[in-house]
Amino acid sequence: MKQIPNIFTLLNLVLGFLAIILILQTGETILAQGNEGYVITLPEKIGWGAACIGIAAVLDFLDGFVARLFNASSDMGRQLDSLSDLVSFGVAPGLILYQLLRISYAQEPDGLDVSMWALAPAVLFPCAGAYRLARFNLDRSQQTGFKGMPIPASGLMIASLPLILTYNYYNINDVILNKWVLYALIIVPACLMVSTVPFLAFKFKRFSIKNDLPKIVLLLVAVIAGVLFKWLAVPVVFIAYIIVSLTFKNKTI
Repeated sequence: MKQIPNIFTLLNLVLGFLAIILILQTGETILAQGNEGYVITLPEKIGWGAACIGIAAVLDFLDGFVARLFNASSDMGRQLDSLSDLVSFGVAPGLILYQLLRISYAQEPDGLDVSMWALAPAVLFPCAGAYRLARFNLDRSQQTGFKGMPIPASGLMIASLPLILTYNYYNINDVILNKWVLYALIIVPACLMVSTVPFLAFKFKRFSIKNDLPKIVLLLVAVIAGVLFKWLAVPVVFIAYIIVSLTFKNKTI
């Protein structure tokens, strides 16, 4: 029974590995458009990679749930969880950012010859995630809340971008594929992950409206945003998570 949570954790890692394969096997589809030059379209496989990250998040939730259910928490499971999270929510989303930067630059004159230095900032995302996970493993005080943005939250926000671009909700693609917006989407989550800002943890031990009000508010925002904005709801909930955590910081750690 004690190994069942670890199986879920390793499946999380497997999905992260598959996400990386799909994200890297994209290429670009370049369509000639008369005298207007070229249009770079988002390859479908990036979306499948994003979907793998989403499934990995479900497995990440289940491994903790199963560990508590079978009273099978262990130091080994804790380490496996962090290693798997780094792959699924650090490296894989970092590669999504790398590919989106390539596509962003490819739309500029001579953009296909972009320097690696222009794409290198994408590595900051997994590096910040690794630092966040290492600090979490050493700090046993983070039982009811987190110090710094949890890496799954940041990873899921980045993973939503290819899905938003696929459906182009509210004609927002040009905004997301702006290189300066992408750089901001690297730097802001990275800074939040390495910070010590208190963030909510979704653990309901003894449910009460008074104690769990921040979580209830965030869940309501998630439901409403999901209905109104579809995949665009993920960044909306990400921002709401930051605001709610700061507003109710006395209820986090």
